[in-house]
Amino acid sequence: MADLVIRNGLIVDGTGSPGVVGDISITDGVLTQVGGTVADTGAEEIDATGRIVTPGFVDVHSHYDGQVFFDNALTPSNGHGVTTVVLGLCGVGFAPARPTDHEMLITTMESVEDIPGDVLRVGLPWTWESFPEFLNAVEANGYAMNVAAQIGHIPVRSYVMGERAIANEPATPEDIAAMSAIVREAVDAGAVGFSTSRVLAHRTAAGDPVPGTFAAEDELFGIAGAMADTGRRVVFQLAQAGIDGFEPESSVAEVEWMQRLSAETGLPVSFLILQTDGAPDLWRQLMNSCVEAEAMGAHLRPQVANRPFGMLLGLPVRHPFMKRKTFRRVYDETSSFEELRVRLADPDIRSAILSEEDTEFSGDSYEGMGLIATYKPDMVYPLGDDLDYEPLESDSLAARAAAFGVAPLELFYDLMLERDGGTMFLVPMFNYANTNQDDILEMLNHPAALIGLGDGGAHLSTICDASMPTY
Repeated sequence: MADLVIRNGLIVDGTGSPGVVGDISITDGVLTQVGGTVADTGAEEIDATGRIVTPGFVDVHSHYDGQVFFDNALTPSNGHGVTTVVLGLCGVGFAPARPTDHEMLITTMESVEDIPGDVLRVGLPWTWESFPEFLNAVEANGYAMNVAAQIGHIPVRSYVMGERAIANEPATPEDIAAMSAIVREAVDAGAVGFSTSRVLAHRTAAGDPVPGTFAAEDELFGIAGAMADTGRRVVFQLAQAGIDGFEPESSVAEVEWMQRLSAETGLPVSFLILQTDGAPDLWRQLMNSCVEAEAMGAHLRPQVANRPFGMLLGLPVRHPFMKRKTFRRVYDETSSFEELRVRLADPDIRSAILSEEDTEFSGDSYEGMGLIATYKPDMVYPLGDDLDYEPLESDSLAARAAAFGVAPLELFYDLMLERDGGTMFLVPMFNYANTNQDDILEMLNHPAALIGLGDGGAHLSTICDASMPTY
């Protein structure tokens, strides 16, 4: 008798082969049959008729670095078929760390990844200083899925260089040697890679580019060389190609040095690729160059998203009225979401909010995101009950407001309060230059592509793309 038999499911095995309807049997945690009809009975049987049965998904891009210590289930990834997560992406992380580094690492994680600092202050036990000790602390918890970790450039650089790292000063040869030793130790202890960020939008709580943003080649190649010296096939990961933004020349130059780094060290390099409105075909050039780089011994795997990449706006999260005086007053006076919704529906309050200017912003990277509805209403799409992730241009806030003869912000305000205050607005900032998902499909089918960018555990007030496996 098998421990488990899953019957009549559409088996999609992840190899690229067409799905087939059949059975699967498992005994002692081992697959004993995949496909066909299982003659044996199971101690437990599941009828998967009309369902898709797949291997567990590996989420190569998550930010559960803090959540691993207070959520063993790692929600919401656990509800989307993910059985392995990799944390420590985009250069952020919590090891190595001296006690004096804790607050800086927390506020940086909050600023870059939109994870509430108060939650991290309560949830992080800080029973480690080195990265191997961090891995031991993670392992001691036990989880509903497999957990792997990369070591981040930000904590490494800060640990070695202190304030000079935060000021993004160049690393000395001694600094590079010390960072390389820390990363080598981490890889020997089980780190599956090293990550860094070259995204100008990734800022510290003070509004400065995060440590390592402008790291020179000698620093990056030195760290990569130390990783290669371990003899382990670990990954060198970067957030975004293009230190000067999304300009084609900058992105091409970044990919060029990644190719050299991979060819010289033998390490696979993974970086993020997104389609931008300003250069809607650049992604294709960059991904094709990754295939061409194989001929010179380089292994580049760009991470792509499987849907438009951006954020959600709405009353429960971010919206364009958050810095208006009347909204702040009403928000502070109410004790529940429902009370807030009812107060905002008052015509006098509505009129006051719509007539006001925004108060001064604090510098929080995410604080002004709702203002995109003010300045780019053609990029904002109200979502109905069907949650359409491929809306037409005529569905945009700008187009609908024009059709109704009202200002876009007025329409946003009124729609925001519908569905008991639950209306959400899709803002596809990337991967939607042509107002359809055709280019995304081409990305996913590209031989160099690696599905990533789920960001599980991060961006709590903007979007949750950890659901990508089931999209």
